[in-house]
Amino acid sequence: MPIKLCLITCLMLMVSGLTNAQVTTVSADKDWSKQQAVLKNTLEADYIIRVGDVDNLGFGWPDDFDPFCGRMTNSHEFPWEPQSGDLPGFDRILMSSKFTGLRAEYPCGAEGYSTADPSMQYKPVPWELPIDAMKGVQVENAWLQLFIDDFQSPTFCSKYSVNINGKRFVEAEKILNAVDQTGPIGKLVSIPFPEDWYPLFVNGGNLNIYIDETQAVGDGFAIDFVRILVNRKRENTCKGDISGVVVDKETGAPIAHATVFTSTHQLAETNANGEFTIQQIPTGFEVISASANGYIDGNGMADIAEGNNNEPITIYLEKGKSAQFDNKKIAVGESITLNNILFDQGKADLRPESKTELDKIVAFLKANPTAEIELSGHTSSEGEYAMNKSLSYKRVKACKDYIVSKGIPETRIIPIGYGPDKPVAPNDNEANRALNRRVEMRVMRL
Repeated sequence: MPIKLCLITCLMLMVSGLTNAQVTTVSADKDWSKQQAVLKNTLEADYIIRVGDVDNLGFGWPDDFDPFCGRMTNSHEFPWEPQSGDLPGFDRILMSSKFTGLRAEYPCGAEGYSTADPSMQYKPVPWELPIDAMKGVQVENAWLQLFIDDFQSPTFCSKYSVNINGKRFVEAEKILNAVDQTGPIGKLVSIPFPEDWYPLFVNGGNLNIYIDETQAVGDGFAIDFVRILVNRKRENTCKGDISGVVVDKETGAPIAHATVFTSTHQLAETNANGEFTIQQIPTGFEVISASANGYIDGNGMADIAEGNNNEPITIYLEKGKSAQFDNKKIAVGESITLNNILFDQGKADLRPESKTELDKIVAFLKANPTAEIELSGHTSSEGEYAMNKSLSYKRVKACKDYIVSKGIPETRIIPIGYGPDKPVAPNDNEANRALNRRVEMRVMRL
């Protein structure tokens, strides 16, 4: 069982249609009526910054429900009006900034929010989170937490964008665009920031977070609160296990030896029956992804609560195409080791001779305009683990930056630093260690 973050706190919330609901929480962030909170040196994280009150969009919580440890909320009515004092952009229906009203026909249909009274349809606004308290902190990890309601991108073909201080948070977009809530229902989602975001948290001032739907479709959505956690202590959070199966979308046949992974790259491999289990995942919505040679990456949405009694998921993979890379055939889902991606020892600056190989990736992505790739960095095992993880990420991020500088959209490339976690040879001699120091490209979709 995870360490409890504080004494269980019972709170009394007075919300519309609810009287004196009994609520428990294990989070140090427990004054839920406040529209803003700044906490330091908690067991949950060194810093917690929150905006928006914690009241399930004004509907209140079921008895003994913990939004930081529990499952999805029950479905609730809609539409609703924000309560007096609610900050703009919270506890209300948000429609795309481009949404102008229900059109006669949408490619993927539309939901009830789109036909609601237009006066109840609010446009997204940026949220400001004050971060002066973190000025100068040494960042080891950072997380964006959102309590989201009724995000349904797979159903309604909506596309969400996430901008923080004017910069696209591509990894967050990938997760939000894989979530398919119904109900409407709410759930916490936790999204790790890649390392190149860490400097953002040490300069003080404000974080400007802006989430919008970009396709102007009839997909309303809502946010209860937003939190930033810096130096989150995952050993002190609620955690649960998830099991499932990976199958061929067309035939339903199980896919053996598929790689299954979480947003923080906890890994599992499916057995001969396509089954997998991943343990000790922090609670909340978790988009579980899977990859296999010959298949486009697929996702399954897990509702993870504390413990191992979580509903199993099924991840469907669709067979994909092949294409030419450097005069060789490469299949979707396939990983290849890139040649001559060179760095000086302990550094992440690309050496000039690396650009020849990266130019081949640029040519591949231009020739295949719908292709998306993962660039992964790997190290041998000597040296300090955290340093190796950091260095492997910085190196593939340098590769991504070069490719983007050649006109490739950044949304088509996901960089991951695995450090020594995925060796291809034993780390028992220099020849094998050299094999483990590599950069790989994996085609996620074509």
